[in-house]
Amino acid sequence: MDEEFESGRGGSHLSKKTSEGSSLMGSRTIIYDDEHSFSNLESILKREALNVALAKDAVLPKALKPLFDPNDPKIKEDIIRIIIQYLQDEGYTSSSMILQDEANVKMKNMALQKSQLRKMKKAILEGDWIEVEKLCTKQTFRYQKSFLYGVYEQMYLELINGQEYQKASSLLGKKLKPLESYAFPSDGFKDLCYLLTCKSVNDAATYQNWNGVSATREALVDRFSNILDLESREAMAHVNTPPKRLLDLIEQAFQFQVQNGTYHPKVPPKIGTVLEDYECFVLPNALRHSFRGHRGNIKSIAFCGEEGQLIVSGSSDNTVGVWDTETGENQAFLTGHTARVWDVATTRRGELIASCSGDGSVRLWKGSELNLESNQTPEAILKGHEGDVYTVYFHPGGNHLVTGGYDKTLKLYDIRTGQIVRTFEGHNSSVSRAIFNPRGNLIISGSKDSTIKCWDVLSGLCVKTFSSHLGEVTSVELNSSGSMLLSSSKDNSNRLWDLALGKPIRRYKEHQNTSKNFIRSSFGPRESVIIGGSEDGFVYIWDRDTKSVVQKLGPCDGPVYNAQWSTKQSLLASCGYDGVVRTWCFNPSQIEPSTPQMPNGS
Repeated sequence: MDEEFESGRGGSHLSKKTSEGSSLMGSRTIIYDDEHSFSNLESILKREALNVALAKDAVLPKALKPLFDPNDPKIKEDIIRIIIQYLQDEGYTSSSMILQDEANVKMKNMALQKSQLRKMKKAILEGDWIEVEKLCTKQTFRYQKSFLYGVYEQMYLELINGQEYQKASSLLGKKLKPLESYAFPSDGFKDLCYLLTCKSVNDAATYQNWNGVSATREALVDRFSNILDLESREAMAHVNTPPKRLLDLIEQAFQFQVQNGTYHPKVPPKIGTVLEDYECFVLPNALRHSFRGHRGNIKSIAFCGEEGQLIVSGSSDNTVGVWDTETGENQAFLTGHTARVWDVATTRRGELIASCSGDGSVRLWKGSELNLESNQTPEAILKGHEGDVYTVYFHPGGNHLVTGGYDKTLKLYDIRTGQIVRTFEGHNSSVSRAIFNPRGNLIISGSKDSTIKCWDVLSGLCVKTFSSHLGEVTSVELNSSGSMLLSSSKDNSNRLWDLALGKPIRRYKEHQNTSKNFIRSSFGPRESVIIGGSEDGFVYIWDRDTKSVVQKLGPCDGPVYNAQWSTKQSLLASCGYDGVVRTWCFNPSQIEPSTPQMPNGS
């Protein structure tokens, strides 16, 4: 039995206007935005990206060197201080004390090293080579091979300069030969050997500019100034750390990222993690493509798999359309259903497409074998419902799917065998939508009886019922973590539910959903906005937290039934009464000038 959920208008109101940017492919026409063709849009996006890059350069000139050296001991000390402060502020007293004790031990070691460095510099400049050799055995210098070679080289050259060839020969064999690979320049060791036969240090090519004992001792200290740096550093306990310094630095970093984004949202963004850089999402504001070819209204759409390179549409003309997201070309029309197609779904990788229909069946199609040249044969035809099947959805594992329909039941199918695994009964009217949670252990269903039910997959029992809606429930969707539920109803509202609390926490209005249509909603970019259709012909976009409408796309010629967002494609797709699939994108030239609002906290 076929139950009608749409308005009674016929298909004669389909839009027939085309723009100069239109391209015709037989009887199917792709309509581009009236103001900008897509090729022109690409050039606009490139130009906008260049402007943003130039603006960033103007604010933050490119530095020839890093802004700070993370290996600078002073910087390292400051970071430790900030971490200790944060641990203390958050009540991790034991952890902060352990870290402080460990840092103080390091400070004592650093003080010892500092003393040895000071002694080394003094001994080199004074030529106290006995003290120098003693210090070279300490931990501070033992593994500084290049420095050791430089020290012994200076000692050797002073011996040659004093005509003490026997001592020089002994030093060459015992100290310099093992460090030959650290010679600078690389052939310097050969010249050291050659000097045993010379009367002057300047006779060797490498040392022809050698200009005496005092000058070369100072040059040695300057050469290894990085380890002989004697800049005093204050003890950790005596440095004042500004309150909440770590949080302030994180706040500054996110504010900079928000300010330098390509798009400034009207509502300040809420930062949900400090493990990733802030990436601004952009709200679609322009029509990209219009896909024509269906001969009836389009009940549902889905991006094919997570990549979203194809769009699948189910229509009242009994067919499933498959469209290329990038080119706008039709890839196939899947035929075989004998009544309108109510819903379509795909697996995560897009290898399978499912369609359900008023003929009581679900058909499975191979997504990788779609083409226009041959007739499409379904992989399987699943039956079992009495009457229309209104919804279909794949299990996260890909081997099962759930359906719901006019007979008030949900059915779980094993797609490998085509058999019904379990039937779920409990709704008092038609099931309009059924989905799995991300873990796949629960099914969430919405019904014409105005309730939403949660079902345990293994037992088949209803574990929770939500009944806050005053009208028929037309759709349910979960966020990626499964913690929030979005529902649409003919009481003219979309509601966001906290599943842990078991109650609605926000209500989204201003659209129209009261008639015989399946008007559905879903989560948009970064799940920070809600997108949905409306009977007034617009796609509505709400800010999830403030509940305000931040964008309206359209108008279309008749009600918009469904809207879906693809993260990989950065596109919003919509479908509706006029039989056209539309994709919407962000066009920087159509941004309304406004003063960006900055978030008050992270």
